[in-house]
Parts: sequence; structure tokens; C-alpha cells
Amino acid sequence: MDGIVSNPFACPQITGYFLESASALRSDPPPPPPPDYQIPGMADHVGGRRCGAMKPRKQEQEDARTEVTEVFPNVLRMELPISMPGLGHVNCYALLDDEGAAVIDPGLPGPDTQKALQHRLAQAGLSESDVHTVVITHSHPDHFGCARWLAEAGGARIIAYQSFGWGIGAAPAQNHEHEHGHEVSVEDLQTHRDALDADAQAERIDAGGDPQIISMKKRWQQHKERPSPWGGSPLGPPKTDGKESEIAKLMMSGDIFPDVTHPVGDGDIVKLGGRDWFIRHTPGHTADHICLHSPELELYLAGDHVLPTITPHIAGTGPSDNPLEVFMSSLDKAGATESVQRVLPAHGGPFGDLAKRTDDIKRHHHERLERVKEIGKEIGPASVVDFSKQLFKERSWGMMAESETYAHLEYLRHSRDAEKYSENDQLIYVIR
Repeated sequence: MDGIVSNPFACPQITGYFLESASALRSDPPPPPPPDYQIPGMADHVGGRRCGAMKPRKQEQEDARTEVTEVFPNVLRMELPISMPGLGHVNCYALLDDEGAAVIDPGLPGPDTQKALQHRLAQAGLSESDVHTVVITHSHPDHFGCARWLAEAGGARIIAYQSFGWGIGAAPAQNHEHEHGHEVSVEDLQTHRDALDADAQAERIDAGGDPQIISMKKRWQQHKERPSPWGGSPLGPPKTDGKESEIAKLMMSGDIFPDVTHPVGDGDIVKLGGRDWFIRHTPGHTADHICLHSPELELYLAGDHVLPTITPHIAGTGPSDNPLEVFMSSLDKAGATESVQRVLPAHGGPFGDLAKRTDDIKRHHHERLERVKEIGKEIGPASVVDFSKQLFKERSWGMMAESETYAHLEYLRHSRDAEKYSENDQLIYVIR
């Protein structure tokens, strides 16, 4: 494959967070790459710096590189440009087979991402019409944005969790009877229309569009207008550093929401790149987050669940009343996965020792919980906004910092380390 760089493994990880905080973690270096691979020098994966020469930026913040890298035979990493808080790229992975390719997380919506994806596919001798399957790890626009475009370009099937929906307490997929453990092949996916019963087809016709997309559009509009449950900053549209209005406009129109043709659940098996991949439901970052695991290849596609040098945002606005506990449980589940030698995250470079990294992330959150308790003892009864301004640096203040603070305070409340009451339309927390 012309233009493909083979196996550019990263330097040892330097850990950090999606939102700036006062403390830092450090992970052990990843294990050596599989035999018969040659690491091209000791430059790290983000711009040729020598390991140890200087502290690099966090991996996930680095701008997207245009070259495609082969992280495993017939498994390509394509970095797509994004501009979101704390992030510079999203990894779109292509799993090649005789029919073309399955891609995982095809980036933000819009012509810029489409052109970037076309350019990277071309390096592998492919076009967008050669993509027969799209897998979406979770319902954030930097992961599903070009899925609908790929479906329209070449009829790609779209796989996502059975309650896929933009991180807003999504409803179950439309009229699809699903049983955990069902094995799904590309041939199965080609018959996905049969899973829509007559009522769903009638709804599609009567509504003048896809019922799933219409439902997601309505849920997004309702989500955007919701006040925050803690009484702080309004939830509002997702921020993308100058592209907020463009993304919000697309989401309001419903033009980017994909038609999930094959919803999947925990334990399902999908055939991608000629191999079996197990679906692992890992809620926390979003309620519909999935990872994919190939025991045969010993690869783990982690999405945003486990990242190499930052931790994913854990919002307090999802369907769970204790989202941090849900995330911690999902970390335990991921860390206990056997037959994993290499983790392929949605941001940053490949890394090893999944169990160690999940332990590091859990330790970070436990340290943050202790810091929240210290803040509570210092300032007394306080709002989520007040706690967040003590917990995060000023440049991170706002809805996302408040939301994550709220998730930590609710964890403490459930563990009986805090209590809350309402005052002037704001929640006030008291650390016990």
C-alpha cells in the first residue's frame, strides 16, 4: 500500500487530563510491539521529537498527520483533523478485507473531514465507495460525523450500540429485536432493512424521513434547551473552537445523524477485516459507548473509553444518577479483558498494558474525589460552579468543568461522603 507507514509506535506515555487539573499521573511504558515489526527510530508519533528531549504536548492534542500508518497487518490508522477543546485529531481506523474496508469513527461532519478521509483512503488504494461498513464507538460528532456521508457514497452499513444517541439519554434503536451474543457478518448487515417492521416503514414514509434521525434531532433540540441539573451554565451545543455554530447548525437540522442499520449489544460478534470482533459495552464517557476486541489479533479498539495520555470527559448530564461509578465499572471491565497486547484509542497513539492504564485512570478519579472533599472542607457548603472553579484552572471553567465536577459530587453523595440541598435554583453540596 503506497504511502502507508508501518507501525509507528509511540514513546512512553505522558499522562494528563482532558480538562486541566493540578495533579498528574504517569503510566509505565507500553510493552514491546509484536514480533517482526520494526519501530522507525525513536521519534514519537507526534512530530519527530526524541524521547526524553523535552516534554511533548499531550498526544491527543497533536494535529492530525496526513500519512496513514499500518498499526497491524490490514489495520490502518488515519488521523482526521478536528478542533475541539483539548483535542487535535481523531483516529479513524480502517480494517481491510477483500470487499474493501470497514472504518471505525469517521470523524466530524463536513467537507473538510470528507476531503481528509478521501485523501487518506486513497493512500490505501481506496475511495469512500469502498467503505462497506462504518462502526461508531459512541454518539459524539467527532466520531459519527461522516458516517451518513459514507452510507450515501457507497451504501455502507452502520454499526453502533443499540441505544445510540448523542450522549443525551438515547432511546433504543427503532424496532429492532436484539439478542446479546448474536454473530453478525457483512452478509447479515446487507439485510438490515428486514429488521425494520411495517410500522417503522410507515413512520418513515409519513414523516418524510428516517424515524431514527428525526428522533435524534428532537432529542438534540431538547438537550440543547435543557438547563443544567445543578443550576450552572446552560448545557448548550458542543464547543469546537470556532466551529460551534457550524456543528450546532448541522445537529439542529438533523443532517449529520446516521441511520444505524445494525444496532449491537454487549457480547455481540461482528466480522470486520475478516476477523471476529467482540462488542464491549463500556458506558461512562457516554451511555452508548462501545469498544471492540479481537482476541485473535490481541487488539482492543478503545474509542474514547481509555486514552493514552488524558482521561475522557465524564459528564453529569447522562441517564445515570451516578455516572462516575458507571465509568469506573466500565474501566474494571476493560482492564479485566484478556488477550490484549495493543490498544488502539480514538485519540493519541497506540499503547500497551490496558489494565495498567485503566488503573491509572481510576486512581486519577479517586485523587480528584479526595481533592473535592478537601475543597468542600475549605469553602463549606457550595454550588457546583464554586467547586468547579476550585478544581479546574480558569481556562477550563464552564459547562464541561461543571458537568464533570457534578459527576464527582454525585459519586460522593452516593457514597455518603456528601449531601446536597437546593438554594436559589442551584444545588448546594456539603462534604461530610
